[in-house]
Amino acid sequence: MSSEDGEVYIMTGVGDEEWVSPTPAQTAITDAVTGATDLTEADIGDVETYVDLEELRAVLDGGSGDLTFDVEGHDVTVTGDGDISVE
Repeated sequence: MSSEDGEVYIMTGVGDEEWVSPTPAQTAITDAVTGATDLTEADIGDVETYVDLEELRAVLDGGSGDLTFDVEGHDVTVTGDGDISVE
């Protein structure tokens, strides 16, 4: 999910039985990376540093496939469903 005003949002909680809400991509990606690595929020710059927001928006708006990009040496993949994986 994304917004036309420039901010990109990712639906979090999808598949859980909890409340589903749009989360800014910066927050969702930062949380995923800090949760899966030893990095802290201070170690991670703005999402635009790592990925083109238009490409991210296209994937989240139902575009083709997934999008993988590097965040401080870790591969981050975002799917069209809003799932984020970090390797």
